[in-house]
Amino acid sequence: MTRAGLALAALAAALVAQPAQAGVAEDRAGLISLQAEDLRLQSLGWRLATANAPFCEHAAPAIGLLLQDMANYAEPARMRAAAGIAGDIAVEAAVPGAPAALAGLSANDEIIEIDGQPMAALPPVKANDWKRLTGLHDTIDAALVRDGSVRITWREADGSTHEADIKGVPACPTRFELLDGGGRAVADGKRVVFGRKFAGFGLAEDEIAAAISHEFAHNLLAHRAWLHGRRSAKNIRLTEREADRLMPWLLANAGYDPAAAVRFFHKWGPGNDGWIFRAPTHDGWDERADYAAAELPKIAALKAAGQPANWRAHFEREVAR
Repeated sequence: MTRAGLALAALAAALVAQPAQAGVAEDRAGLISLQAEDLRLQSLGWRLATANAPFCEHAAPAIGLLLQDMANYAEPARMRAAAGIAGDIAVEAAVPGAPAALAGLSANDEIIEIDGQPMAALPPVKANDWKRLTGLHDTIDAALVRDGSVRITWREADGSTHEADIKGVPACPTRFELLDGGGRAVADGKRVVFGRKFAGFGLAEDEIAAAISHEFAHNLLAHRAWLHGRRSAKNIRLTEREADRLMPWLLANAGYDPAAAVRFFHKWGPGNDGWIFRAPTHDGWDERADYAAAELPKIAALKAAGQPANWRAHFEREVAR
């Protein structure tokens, strides 16, 4: 999973597997299709992360920007042509309404400089490298924590160049990433990673957001750190149950119907939780739906009292911190 990290790094195979004679137009169409799927995940994650920032322990400034590095591809020159850029670094996704998009950044704009660092001066890397892109996202995050904003220079498709100090807004610190292969969903403490074939992606928006909120909950509740040294089926099951229970709280703060968490399990569960072959690390989908549903009256009571779904104050933990 170490290379899962950056959306287009993991998605590259979908494009490089095309016949060699495929033209730039076909490559670009494929790239745009992948970017649209990535943008959906980024947008839902952004909505959850920013709406729940008041209750996160370590909220930090963010701008809603995901980059791509052509060195992540087996054929960088081919992908530079598809994106219409001369260099290696470009915008993969800019979440609508987030600071990066409001500053004017959009998909396939070429990045010229970040926080005083010219992209042309980056050390060269071999194809399929992913660490350079990770480092650029780290540079953005560091500048936002240090200054509250980050200066970015970019070039649009028409050749015009722009520069802006982009101010961040508070968000729970998690990166949302899409993988080309598989249908798994994983949280590792810092990232939420979904396989492109995840079965829940065909559901309604609030139900997809529910699936994302489950993985997001693992990071917010520091489950990976808690499991270190005490990893067992019983303890994993406790963390999974706690993440299920937090789902409607996260949805409510993001303006979604918190009951979408329950609907998600009813729609996704029957065909995907293993039935009699269920893993001992998870409750059955029907039990998971019940645990999520049990949180709804608490959230409704807070709403009736004119209060937000403050899970930091009102959510009952099962896992000792």
